[in-house]
Amino acid sequence: MSLPWTAMPLPTEDPLMHNSYTAVAKFFHWGMALMILGLLALGFVMTDMPLSPDKLQYYAWHKWAGVSVFMLVWLRLVWRVLNPPPAYPDSMPPLLQRAAHLGHAALYGLMIVIPLSGWLLSSAKGVPTVWFGVWPLPDLLEKDKAMGHLLHEVHEALNFVLLFLLGGHAAAALKHHWIDKDDILKRMLPHGRTTQEDNA
Repeated sequence: MSLPWTAMPLPTEDPLMHNSYTAVAKFFHWGMALMILGLLALGFVMTDMPLSPDKLQYYAWHKWAGVSVFMLVWLRLVWRVLNPPPAYPDSMPPLLQRAAHLGHAALYGLMIVIPLSGWLLSSAKGVPTVWFGVWPLPDLLEKDKAMGHLLHEVHEALNFVLLFLLGGHAAAALKHHWIDKDDILKRMLPHGRTTQEDNA
């Protein structure tokens, strides 16, 4: 069975059916992109704030959104398995296709590992995670100050890796659009139409 980020349409299928991402896939992509960018921005802001009610509220929002991303990424993976993404254009060298697959795998992995590390961090610091202030989540670790400090460093480092990969992902999409002039970016835009669809 193919991994969700490497699944490709069967060659016997109608290529137009798989030339663009589905509306649901686009919703997951752009909705979660906005959530993740907001989480990153909020994380950088709140860590430098002095202790205050506002800081505590920002931490709560950060955890709520992080848990939401953790939940949504599983739904997104299920959708990706059931609705394989379009194939890369033939003009894209195999080595770059493999690099793209690895990049996507890393992004999906981080969308799982980063929220999980935050949940572990809260548990180790003895701070309960209550999703949207309503649903308490179980602690994954016993309270441990040293472990909490280590997990804080891990959580922060993983977010810098995510920032790097997001920058590379965006740069690659723009390269495909402006330099390679293919449909890689168009097929993920909310109202984008690929060249193949325009000529159909």
